Amino acid sequence: MSDDTIRLVTIGRIIRRRWRLLTLLTVMGALVGYGTSMLFPPRYTTSASVLLPGAWQERELLTQTEVATSSAVLDRAAASLGWAGVSGRELRDRVSATAADGNIIKISGTADTPERAQQLSDQVVQQFVTFATHVVDDGTDSEAATQPETLRKMVVQTSRRITDLANAADPGRTVESVQTRTELAKLRTALQEAINKLDQADPTAGKANMVVMGPAARPASEAPPTKMQLIVGGALLFFLLAVIGHLTTARMSRRLRSGPEIAAALGSTLLGTVDVPGERPAHRPEDGGPRARIRRLLGIDVRWDTPSPQASGDEASRKIRYRRVCTRLRDQLPASPQLLVLVPDNDEVARRAAEQLVAEAESDLLLRVVGVSVSHPMVPDRDNESGALVVLSAGSWTAGELAGIALACADAQHEVVGIVLAGTVQARPTSSAGRPRDAAAAALAVGDDATGGSG
Repeated sequence: MSDDTIRLVTIGRIIRRRWRLLTLLTVMGALVGYGTSMLFPPRYTTSASVLLPGAWQERELLTQTEVATSSAVLDRAAASLGWAGVSGRELRDRVSATAADGNIIKISGTADTPERAQQLSDQVVQQFVTFATHVVDDGTDSEAATQPETLRKMVVQTSRRITDLANAADPGRTVESVQTRTELAKLRTALQEAINKLDQADPTAGKANMVVMGPAARPASEAPPTKMQLIVGGALLFFLLAVIGHLTTARMSRRLRSGPEIAAALGSTLLGTVDVPGERPAHRPEDGGPRARIRRLLGIDVRWDTPSPQASGDEASRKIRYRRVCTRLRDQLPASPQLLVLVPDNDEVARRAAEQLVAEAESDLLLRVVGVSVSHPMVPDRDNESGALVVLSAGSWTAGELAGIALACADAQHEVVGIVLAGTVQARPTSSAGRPRDAAAAALAVGDDATGGSG
């Protein structure tokens, strides 16, 4: 797993073999999301828009959004609403303003009920328009209101001066005088029209005339994150964390998987690999503790990081592998050897393989199966055994654990004469009752011939 690329088949294997644990963690995540939703009450958000007529630059619109959320506006809105325990400072977290296209300021308010959200948005919009208009009026009353009056006085004085010049001119005796009087009359008329337009002009018109584009709509649903979103988000988060945890654990695993690595850790040679039909391991009485029951209930007692068992041949072909291992042992050891078959505890596949190996051994090869603890390895002292044979499954133990078994064998004066790797396969269903027996008999005959020839 540490050298493999994470594929969808790997994730599918996690879901298929750890579905009980993943389901439990997903339910726990949903409960955490539900508990989180209880800590945060539901919130509703609505908005109202204000149109700013005239030509506005982008920075001016941004200034208006800052004004809409300023303390001057929010304090007035809080005072007008009169909500208990709600001040302008608290409204700052509930009110937001953004500038949209078309010189529109969108003001949004958030509250714990739809009615309050609507009231908050409408009140902030009203106070914003009032405050902005008041600021423009104060700016124009002092300066813009005095400038038109000064212009009026200047226009009146100029008109009087034009009248005096017209009266002083030659009353139509020459062509030049007539033209001069005509030009002066036109100039007086233009000044009079200018003063009339100035009188009609409103010094506070323009940017001060903000338009509220209708009241805020009452929200019909909660603002995110809603209770359902928190529940679904918590369940999804716990599920993803569980899958990522499985992948991380597998990538950081130091368990040996290849035969040469296992042989090097035990300081011996690999005699062969045998197959065991895949099935759920039987529960022994000593495995009935609370922790073991929980592991079985959640499906943690089954390895997920091992590939699915491949289809194997019939029972006769599997027996041939066991007989070949026995043949290699006879060739390597003296006549009528006795061997101690060491099987790590909790390695159910290796235990079944060792039992099958004992069943296939003949009378001239005496095998005694002994379980050994990996955490505290202890091997019986040597009696009449010619050595120890270690049977284990690949991908279950680390180099340090296997080295501990090798040291325990050396301490008991047992030589590790070989290693047998056991793997699970998917048993092929038999098509008839007679064929397997015939095939098994033929395989046994072949095995006997090979044994006799080697001896």
